[in-house]
Amino acid sequence: MIIIGVDPGIATVGYGIIECIGNSYKAVEHGTIETSADVMFPLRLQAVYKELSEIIKFFKPEDMAIEELFFNKNVKTAIRVGHARGVEILAAVDHNIGVYEYTPLQIKQAVVGYGRAEKHQVQEMVKILLNLKDIPKPDDAADALAVAICHGSSLKFKDSFIMK
Repeated sequence: MIIIGVDPGIATVGYGIIECIGNSYKAVEHGTIETSADVMFPLRLQAVYKELSEIIKFFKPEDMAIEELFFNKNVKTAIRVGHARGVEILAAVDHNIGVYEYTPLQIKQAVVGYGRAEKHQVQEMVKILLNLKDIPKPDDAADALAVAICHGSSLKFKDSFIMK
């Protein structure tokens, strides 16, 4: 099964594509979609949608796993990232792939085995689980791979279901 993981954002959207074969994972591709703050917000949303749609068309994942938003400070930023997350989900739905959401706690638990793990611990486990030479860069891409791994480990528990 091919899974795309998404670390939602507007300035930087992380994506990571893995192949899940039983209990093992293989990295297929990872990277970021970036938009400039100098561009009008609706055009940034459009750019994220278009680029993510192209990635989905090329790699043909069966499922998208996306991180739930967690903000405790800047409401304006949370709303903008929420809008971006909406178009990221729309890109998946428009291409008929299942969308599943996971909290940061669920992702850390699935990847590290401890829900309060530090970022560097998650990144190191992503490297190990995907048998990579180095920790994936940038951080947003590593986070997206972690979301994909979380979904891969949760396939038997599809209770995080949004839409299929």
